[in-house]
Amino acid sequence: MTAFASRTGTLGAVSWSWEMRGVNARGLDIRLRMPDGIEGLEPAMRGALTKALARGNVTVNLRLSREELGGALAVDEGYLDEVLKALDQVQERAFAMGVTLGQPTAADVLVQRGVLIAGKPEDETEALTAALMADVAPLIADFVAMRAAEGAALKGVVAGQLDHIAKLTEAAAVAAAARAPQVKENLTNALRRVLEDVAEIEEGRVAQELALLAVKSDVLEEIDRLKAHVAAARELLAQDKPAGRKLDFLAQEFNREANTLCAKAQAPNLTAIGLDLKAVIDQMREQIQNVE
Repeated sequence: MTAFASRTGTLGAVSWSWEMRGVNARGLDIRLRMPDGIEGLEPAMRGALTKALARGNVTVNLRLSREELGGALAVDEGYLDEVLKALDQVQERAFAMGVTLGQPTAADVLVQRGVLIAGKPEDETEALTAALMADVAPLIADFVAMRAAEGAALKGVVAGQLDHIAKLTEAAAVAAAARAPQVKENLTNALRRVLEDVAEIEEGRVAQELALLAVKSDVLEEIDRLKAHVAAARELLAQDKPAGRKLDFLAQEFNREANTLCAKAQAPNLTAIGLDLKAVIDQMREQIQNVE
């Protein structure tokens, strides 16, 4: 099922925005697009999504932005040590060659590129990770809630289509019963033609041919299976758990029975009912593709 959820937040100079989108799929495909440097966030998000969802192509985007810190500066102590070592080497070399150099001031050292950097609290990364982690559960909850709302709407649509299929199945049963005299007459005429064309025929062969003709025209089995599929589909809709794959399988079985019903109809009104069944079943299959 399609769904969307978003969240935003700020922490000091850092702001972020989440976007989570999902469309239907046969399985669960999770795609995460997150900035580097936030340890543990991606596996936590993936694990939470795996627990909360069963199907769908789900994409999660996290965007971070950092504001300028208004001139606040800090010293890169590691780089400063390298600069001071280099200055010491220069002084020693100059002394060895008899050259006198003036002592560098602190200002001389600070103007060296890389010594001063934009200030950044040491615990910012840890605090940012905690804040982003806290967004995971509510973001997924909003996403699941939207999927649930769409699922409730789809449930009503599919339930209505099942009611229509049930009514058409009952109409097919009535039409099949009404055509029974015509079917009997057709069988009698078929048997008469067989007996006229063959001088001698075994009674067992006659019975076999009659049974074969009867099976080819009998649609009660298809009607019974359609009724059973309707009951099974309604039971799946009543359950509070993912049912998309099972409903998809049932929709294929519905279609198979409707095709067989049309093939065996031998009556215009029963054929028309079979075609109506196929149309409703196709519509239901399209909706079921969006069910988790």
